Amino acid sequence: MSKRRTISGRTVVITGAASGIGRALAQRLSAHSCPVAIADVDERGLKETEASLHGPTLTRVLDVRDADAQRDFAGEVHDWAPQPIGAVFNNAGVAVATKVLEAVVEDDNWLWDINFHGVVNGTRAFLPLLVAQDEGAIVNTSSVFGLVGMPNQSAYCSAKFAVRGFTDSLRQELRGTGVTAINVHPGGINTNIVRNARFHQDPEGLGRSKEQMADEFAAITLTQPDKAAEIIHRGVEAGKARILVGPDAYVLDALARIAPSRYYDVIGFAQSRLRSRSRKSPAVTAG
Repeated sequence: MSKRRTISGRTVVITGAASGIGRALAQRLSAHSCPVAIADVDERGLKETEASLHGPTLTRVLDVRDADAQRDFAGEVHDWAPQPIGAVFNNAGVAVATKVLEAVVEDDNWLWDINFHGVVNGTRAFLPLLVAQDEGAIVNTSSVFGLVGMPNQSAYCSAKFAVRGFTDSLRQELRGTGVTAINVHPGGINTNIVRNARFHQDPEGLGRSKEQMADEFAAITLTQPDKAAEIIHRGVEAGKARILVGPDAYVLDALARIAPSRYYDVIGFAQSRLRSRSRKSPAVTAG
């Protein structure tokens, strides 16, 4: 049976807080009386997030790839936190779009260092604090691409599958304690992740620019960041071990279970229909 936990009013830590889901989580949890410690490598975006919050806030410009910096940040949070830590959201992430045969090794390593090792670094930095207080949650952002493998997303999928396995393993280690580990699997969320991706050429050979691909992504996303933050917040408090975010996440999760070797037949057909529909509609840009 899942164990309900309250994080409202507790200190929360959020990486990747300069935009997207991270910013929306900071705004929502600050509005629920949480002291919020936010971090991101994007100083300008981080300051904009900070300006939108109304309660106690600790801000740190941080590269999640730096394990020492993560440990220093954890020490800062420990000294600053006016309330026990309710949850640590290891949320920072980036994207790369390429075929395996055309992959740039440096780009893949960049993604793995942020999307997987950044999560591991954050977990290792903050877990001792949670274990010492015998309460709290490590909340790691995987993806629906941590449930299914997608073409042209080998680096992203491998990192998100790794986050899923790491977090599931950690949760078993924490059985019998007051601490838990939670996987978050967002579907298509209307964020700037595609606009900020490393991109060299259209991996599908359609000649699209990065901006065009970002516009297409925005047109078919089903969930806004504030809704994603609401789902994640409620899922953590409900004691869920994994949180699916958005209707597409539920569909892909079901497909992976029902047709583990054929799910892309359905996904590919649906993508082509959505792409065709979006091209017939006025251009939509990400917020």
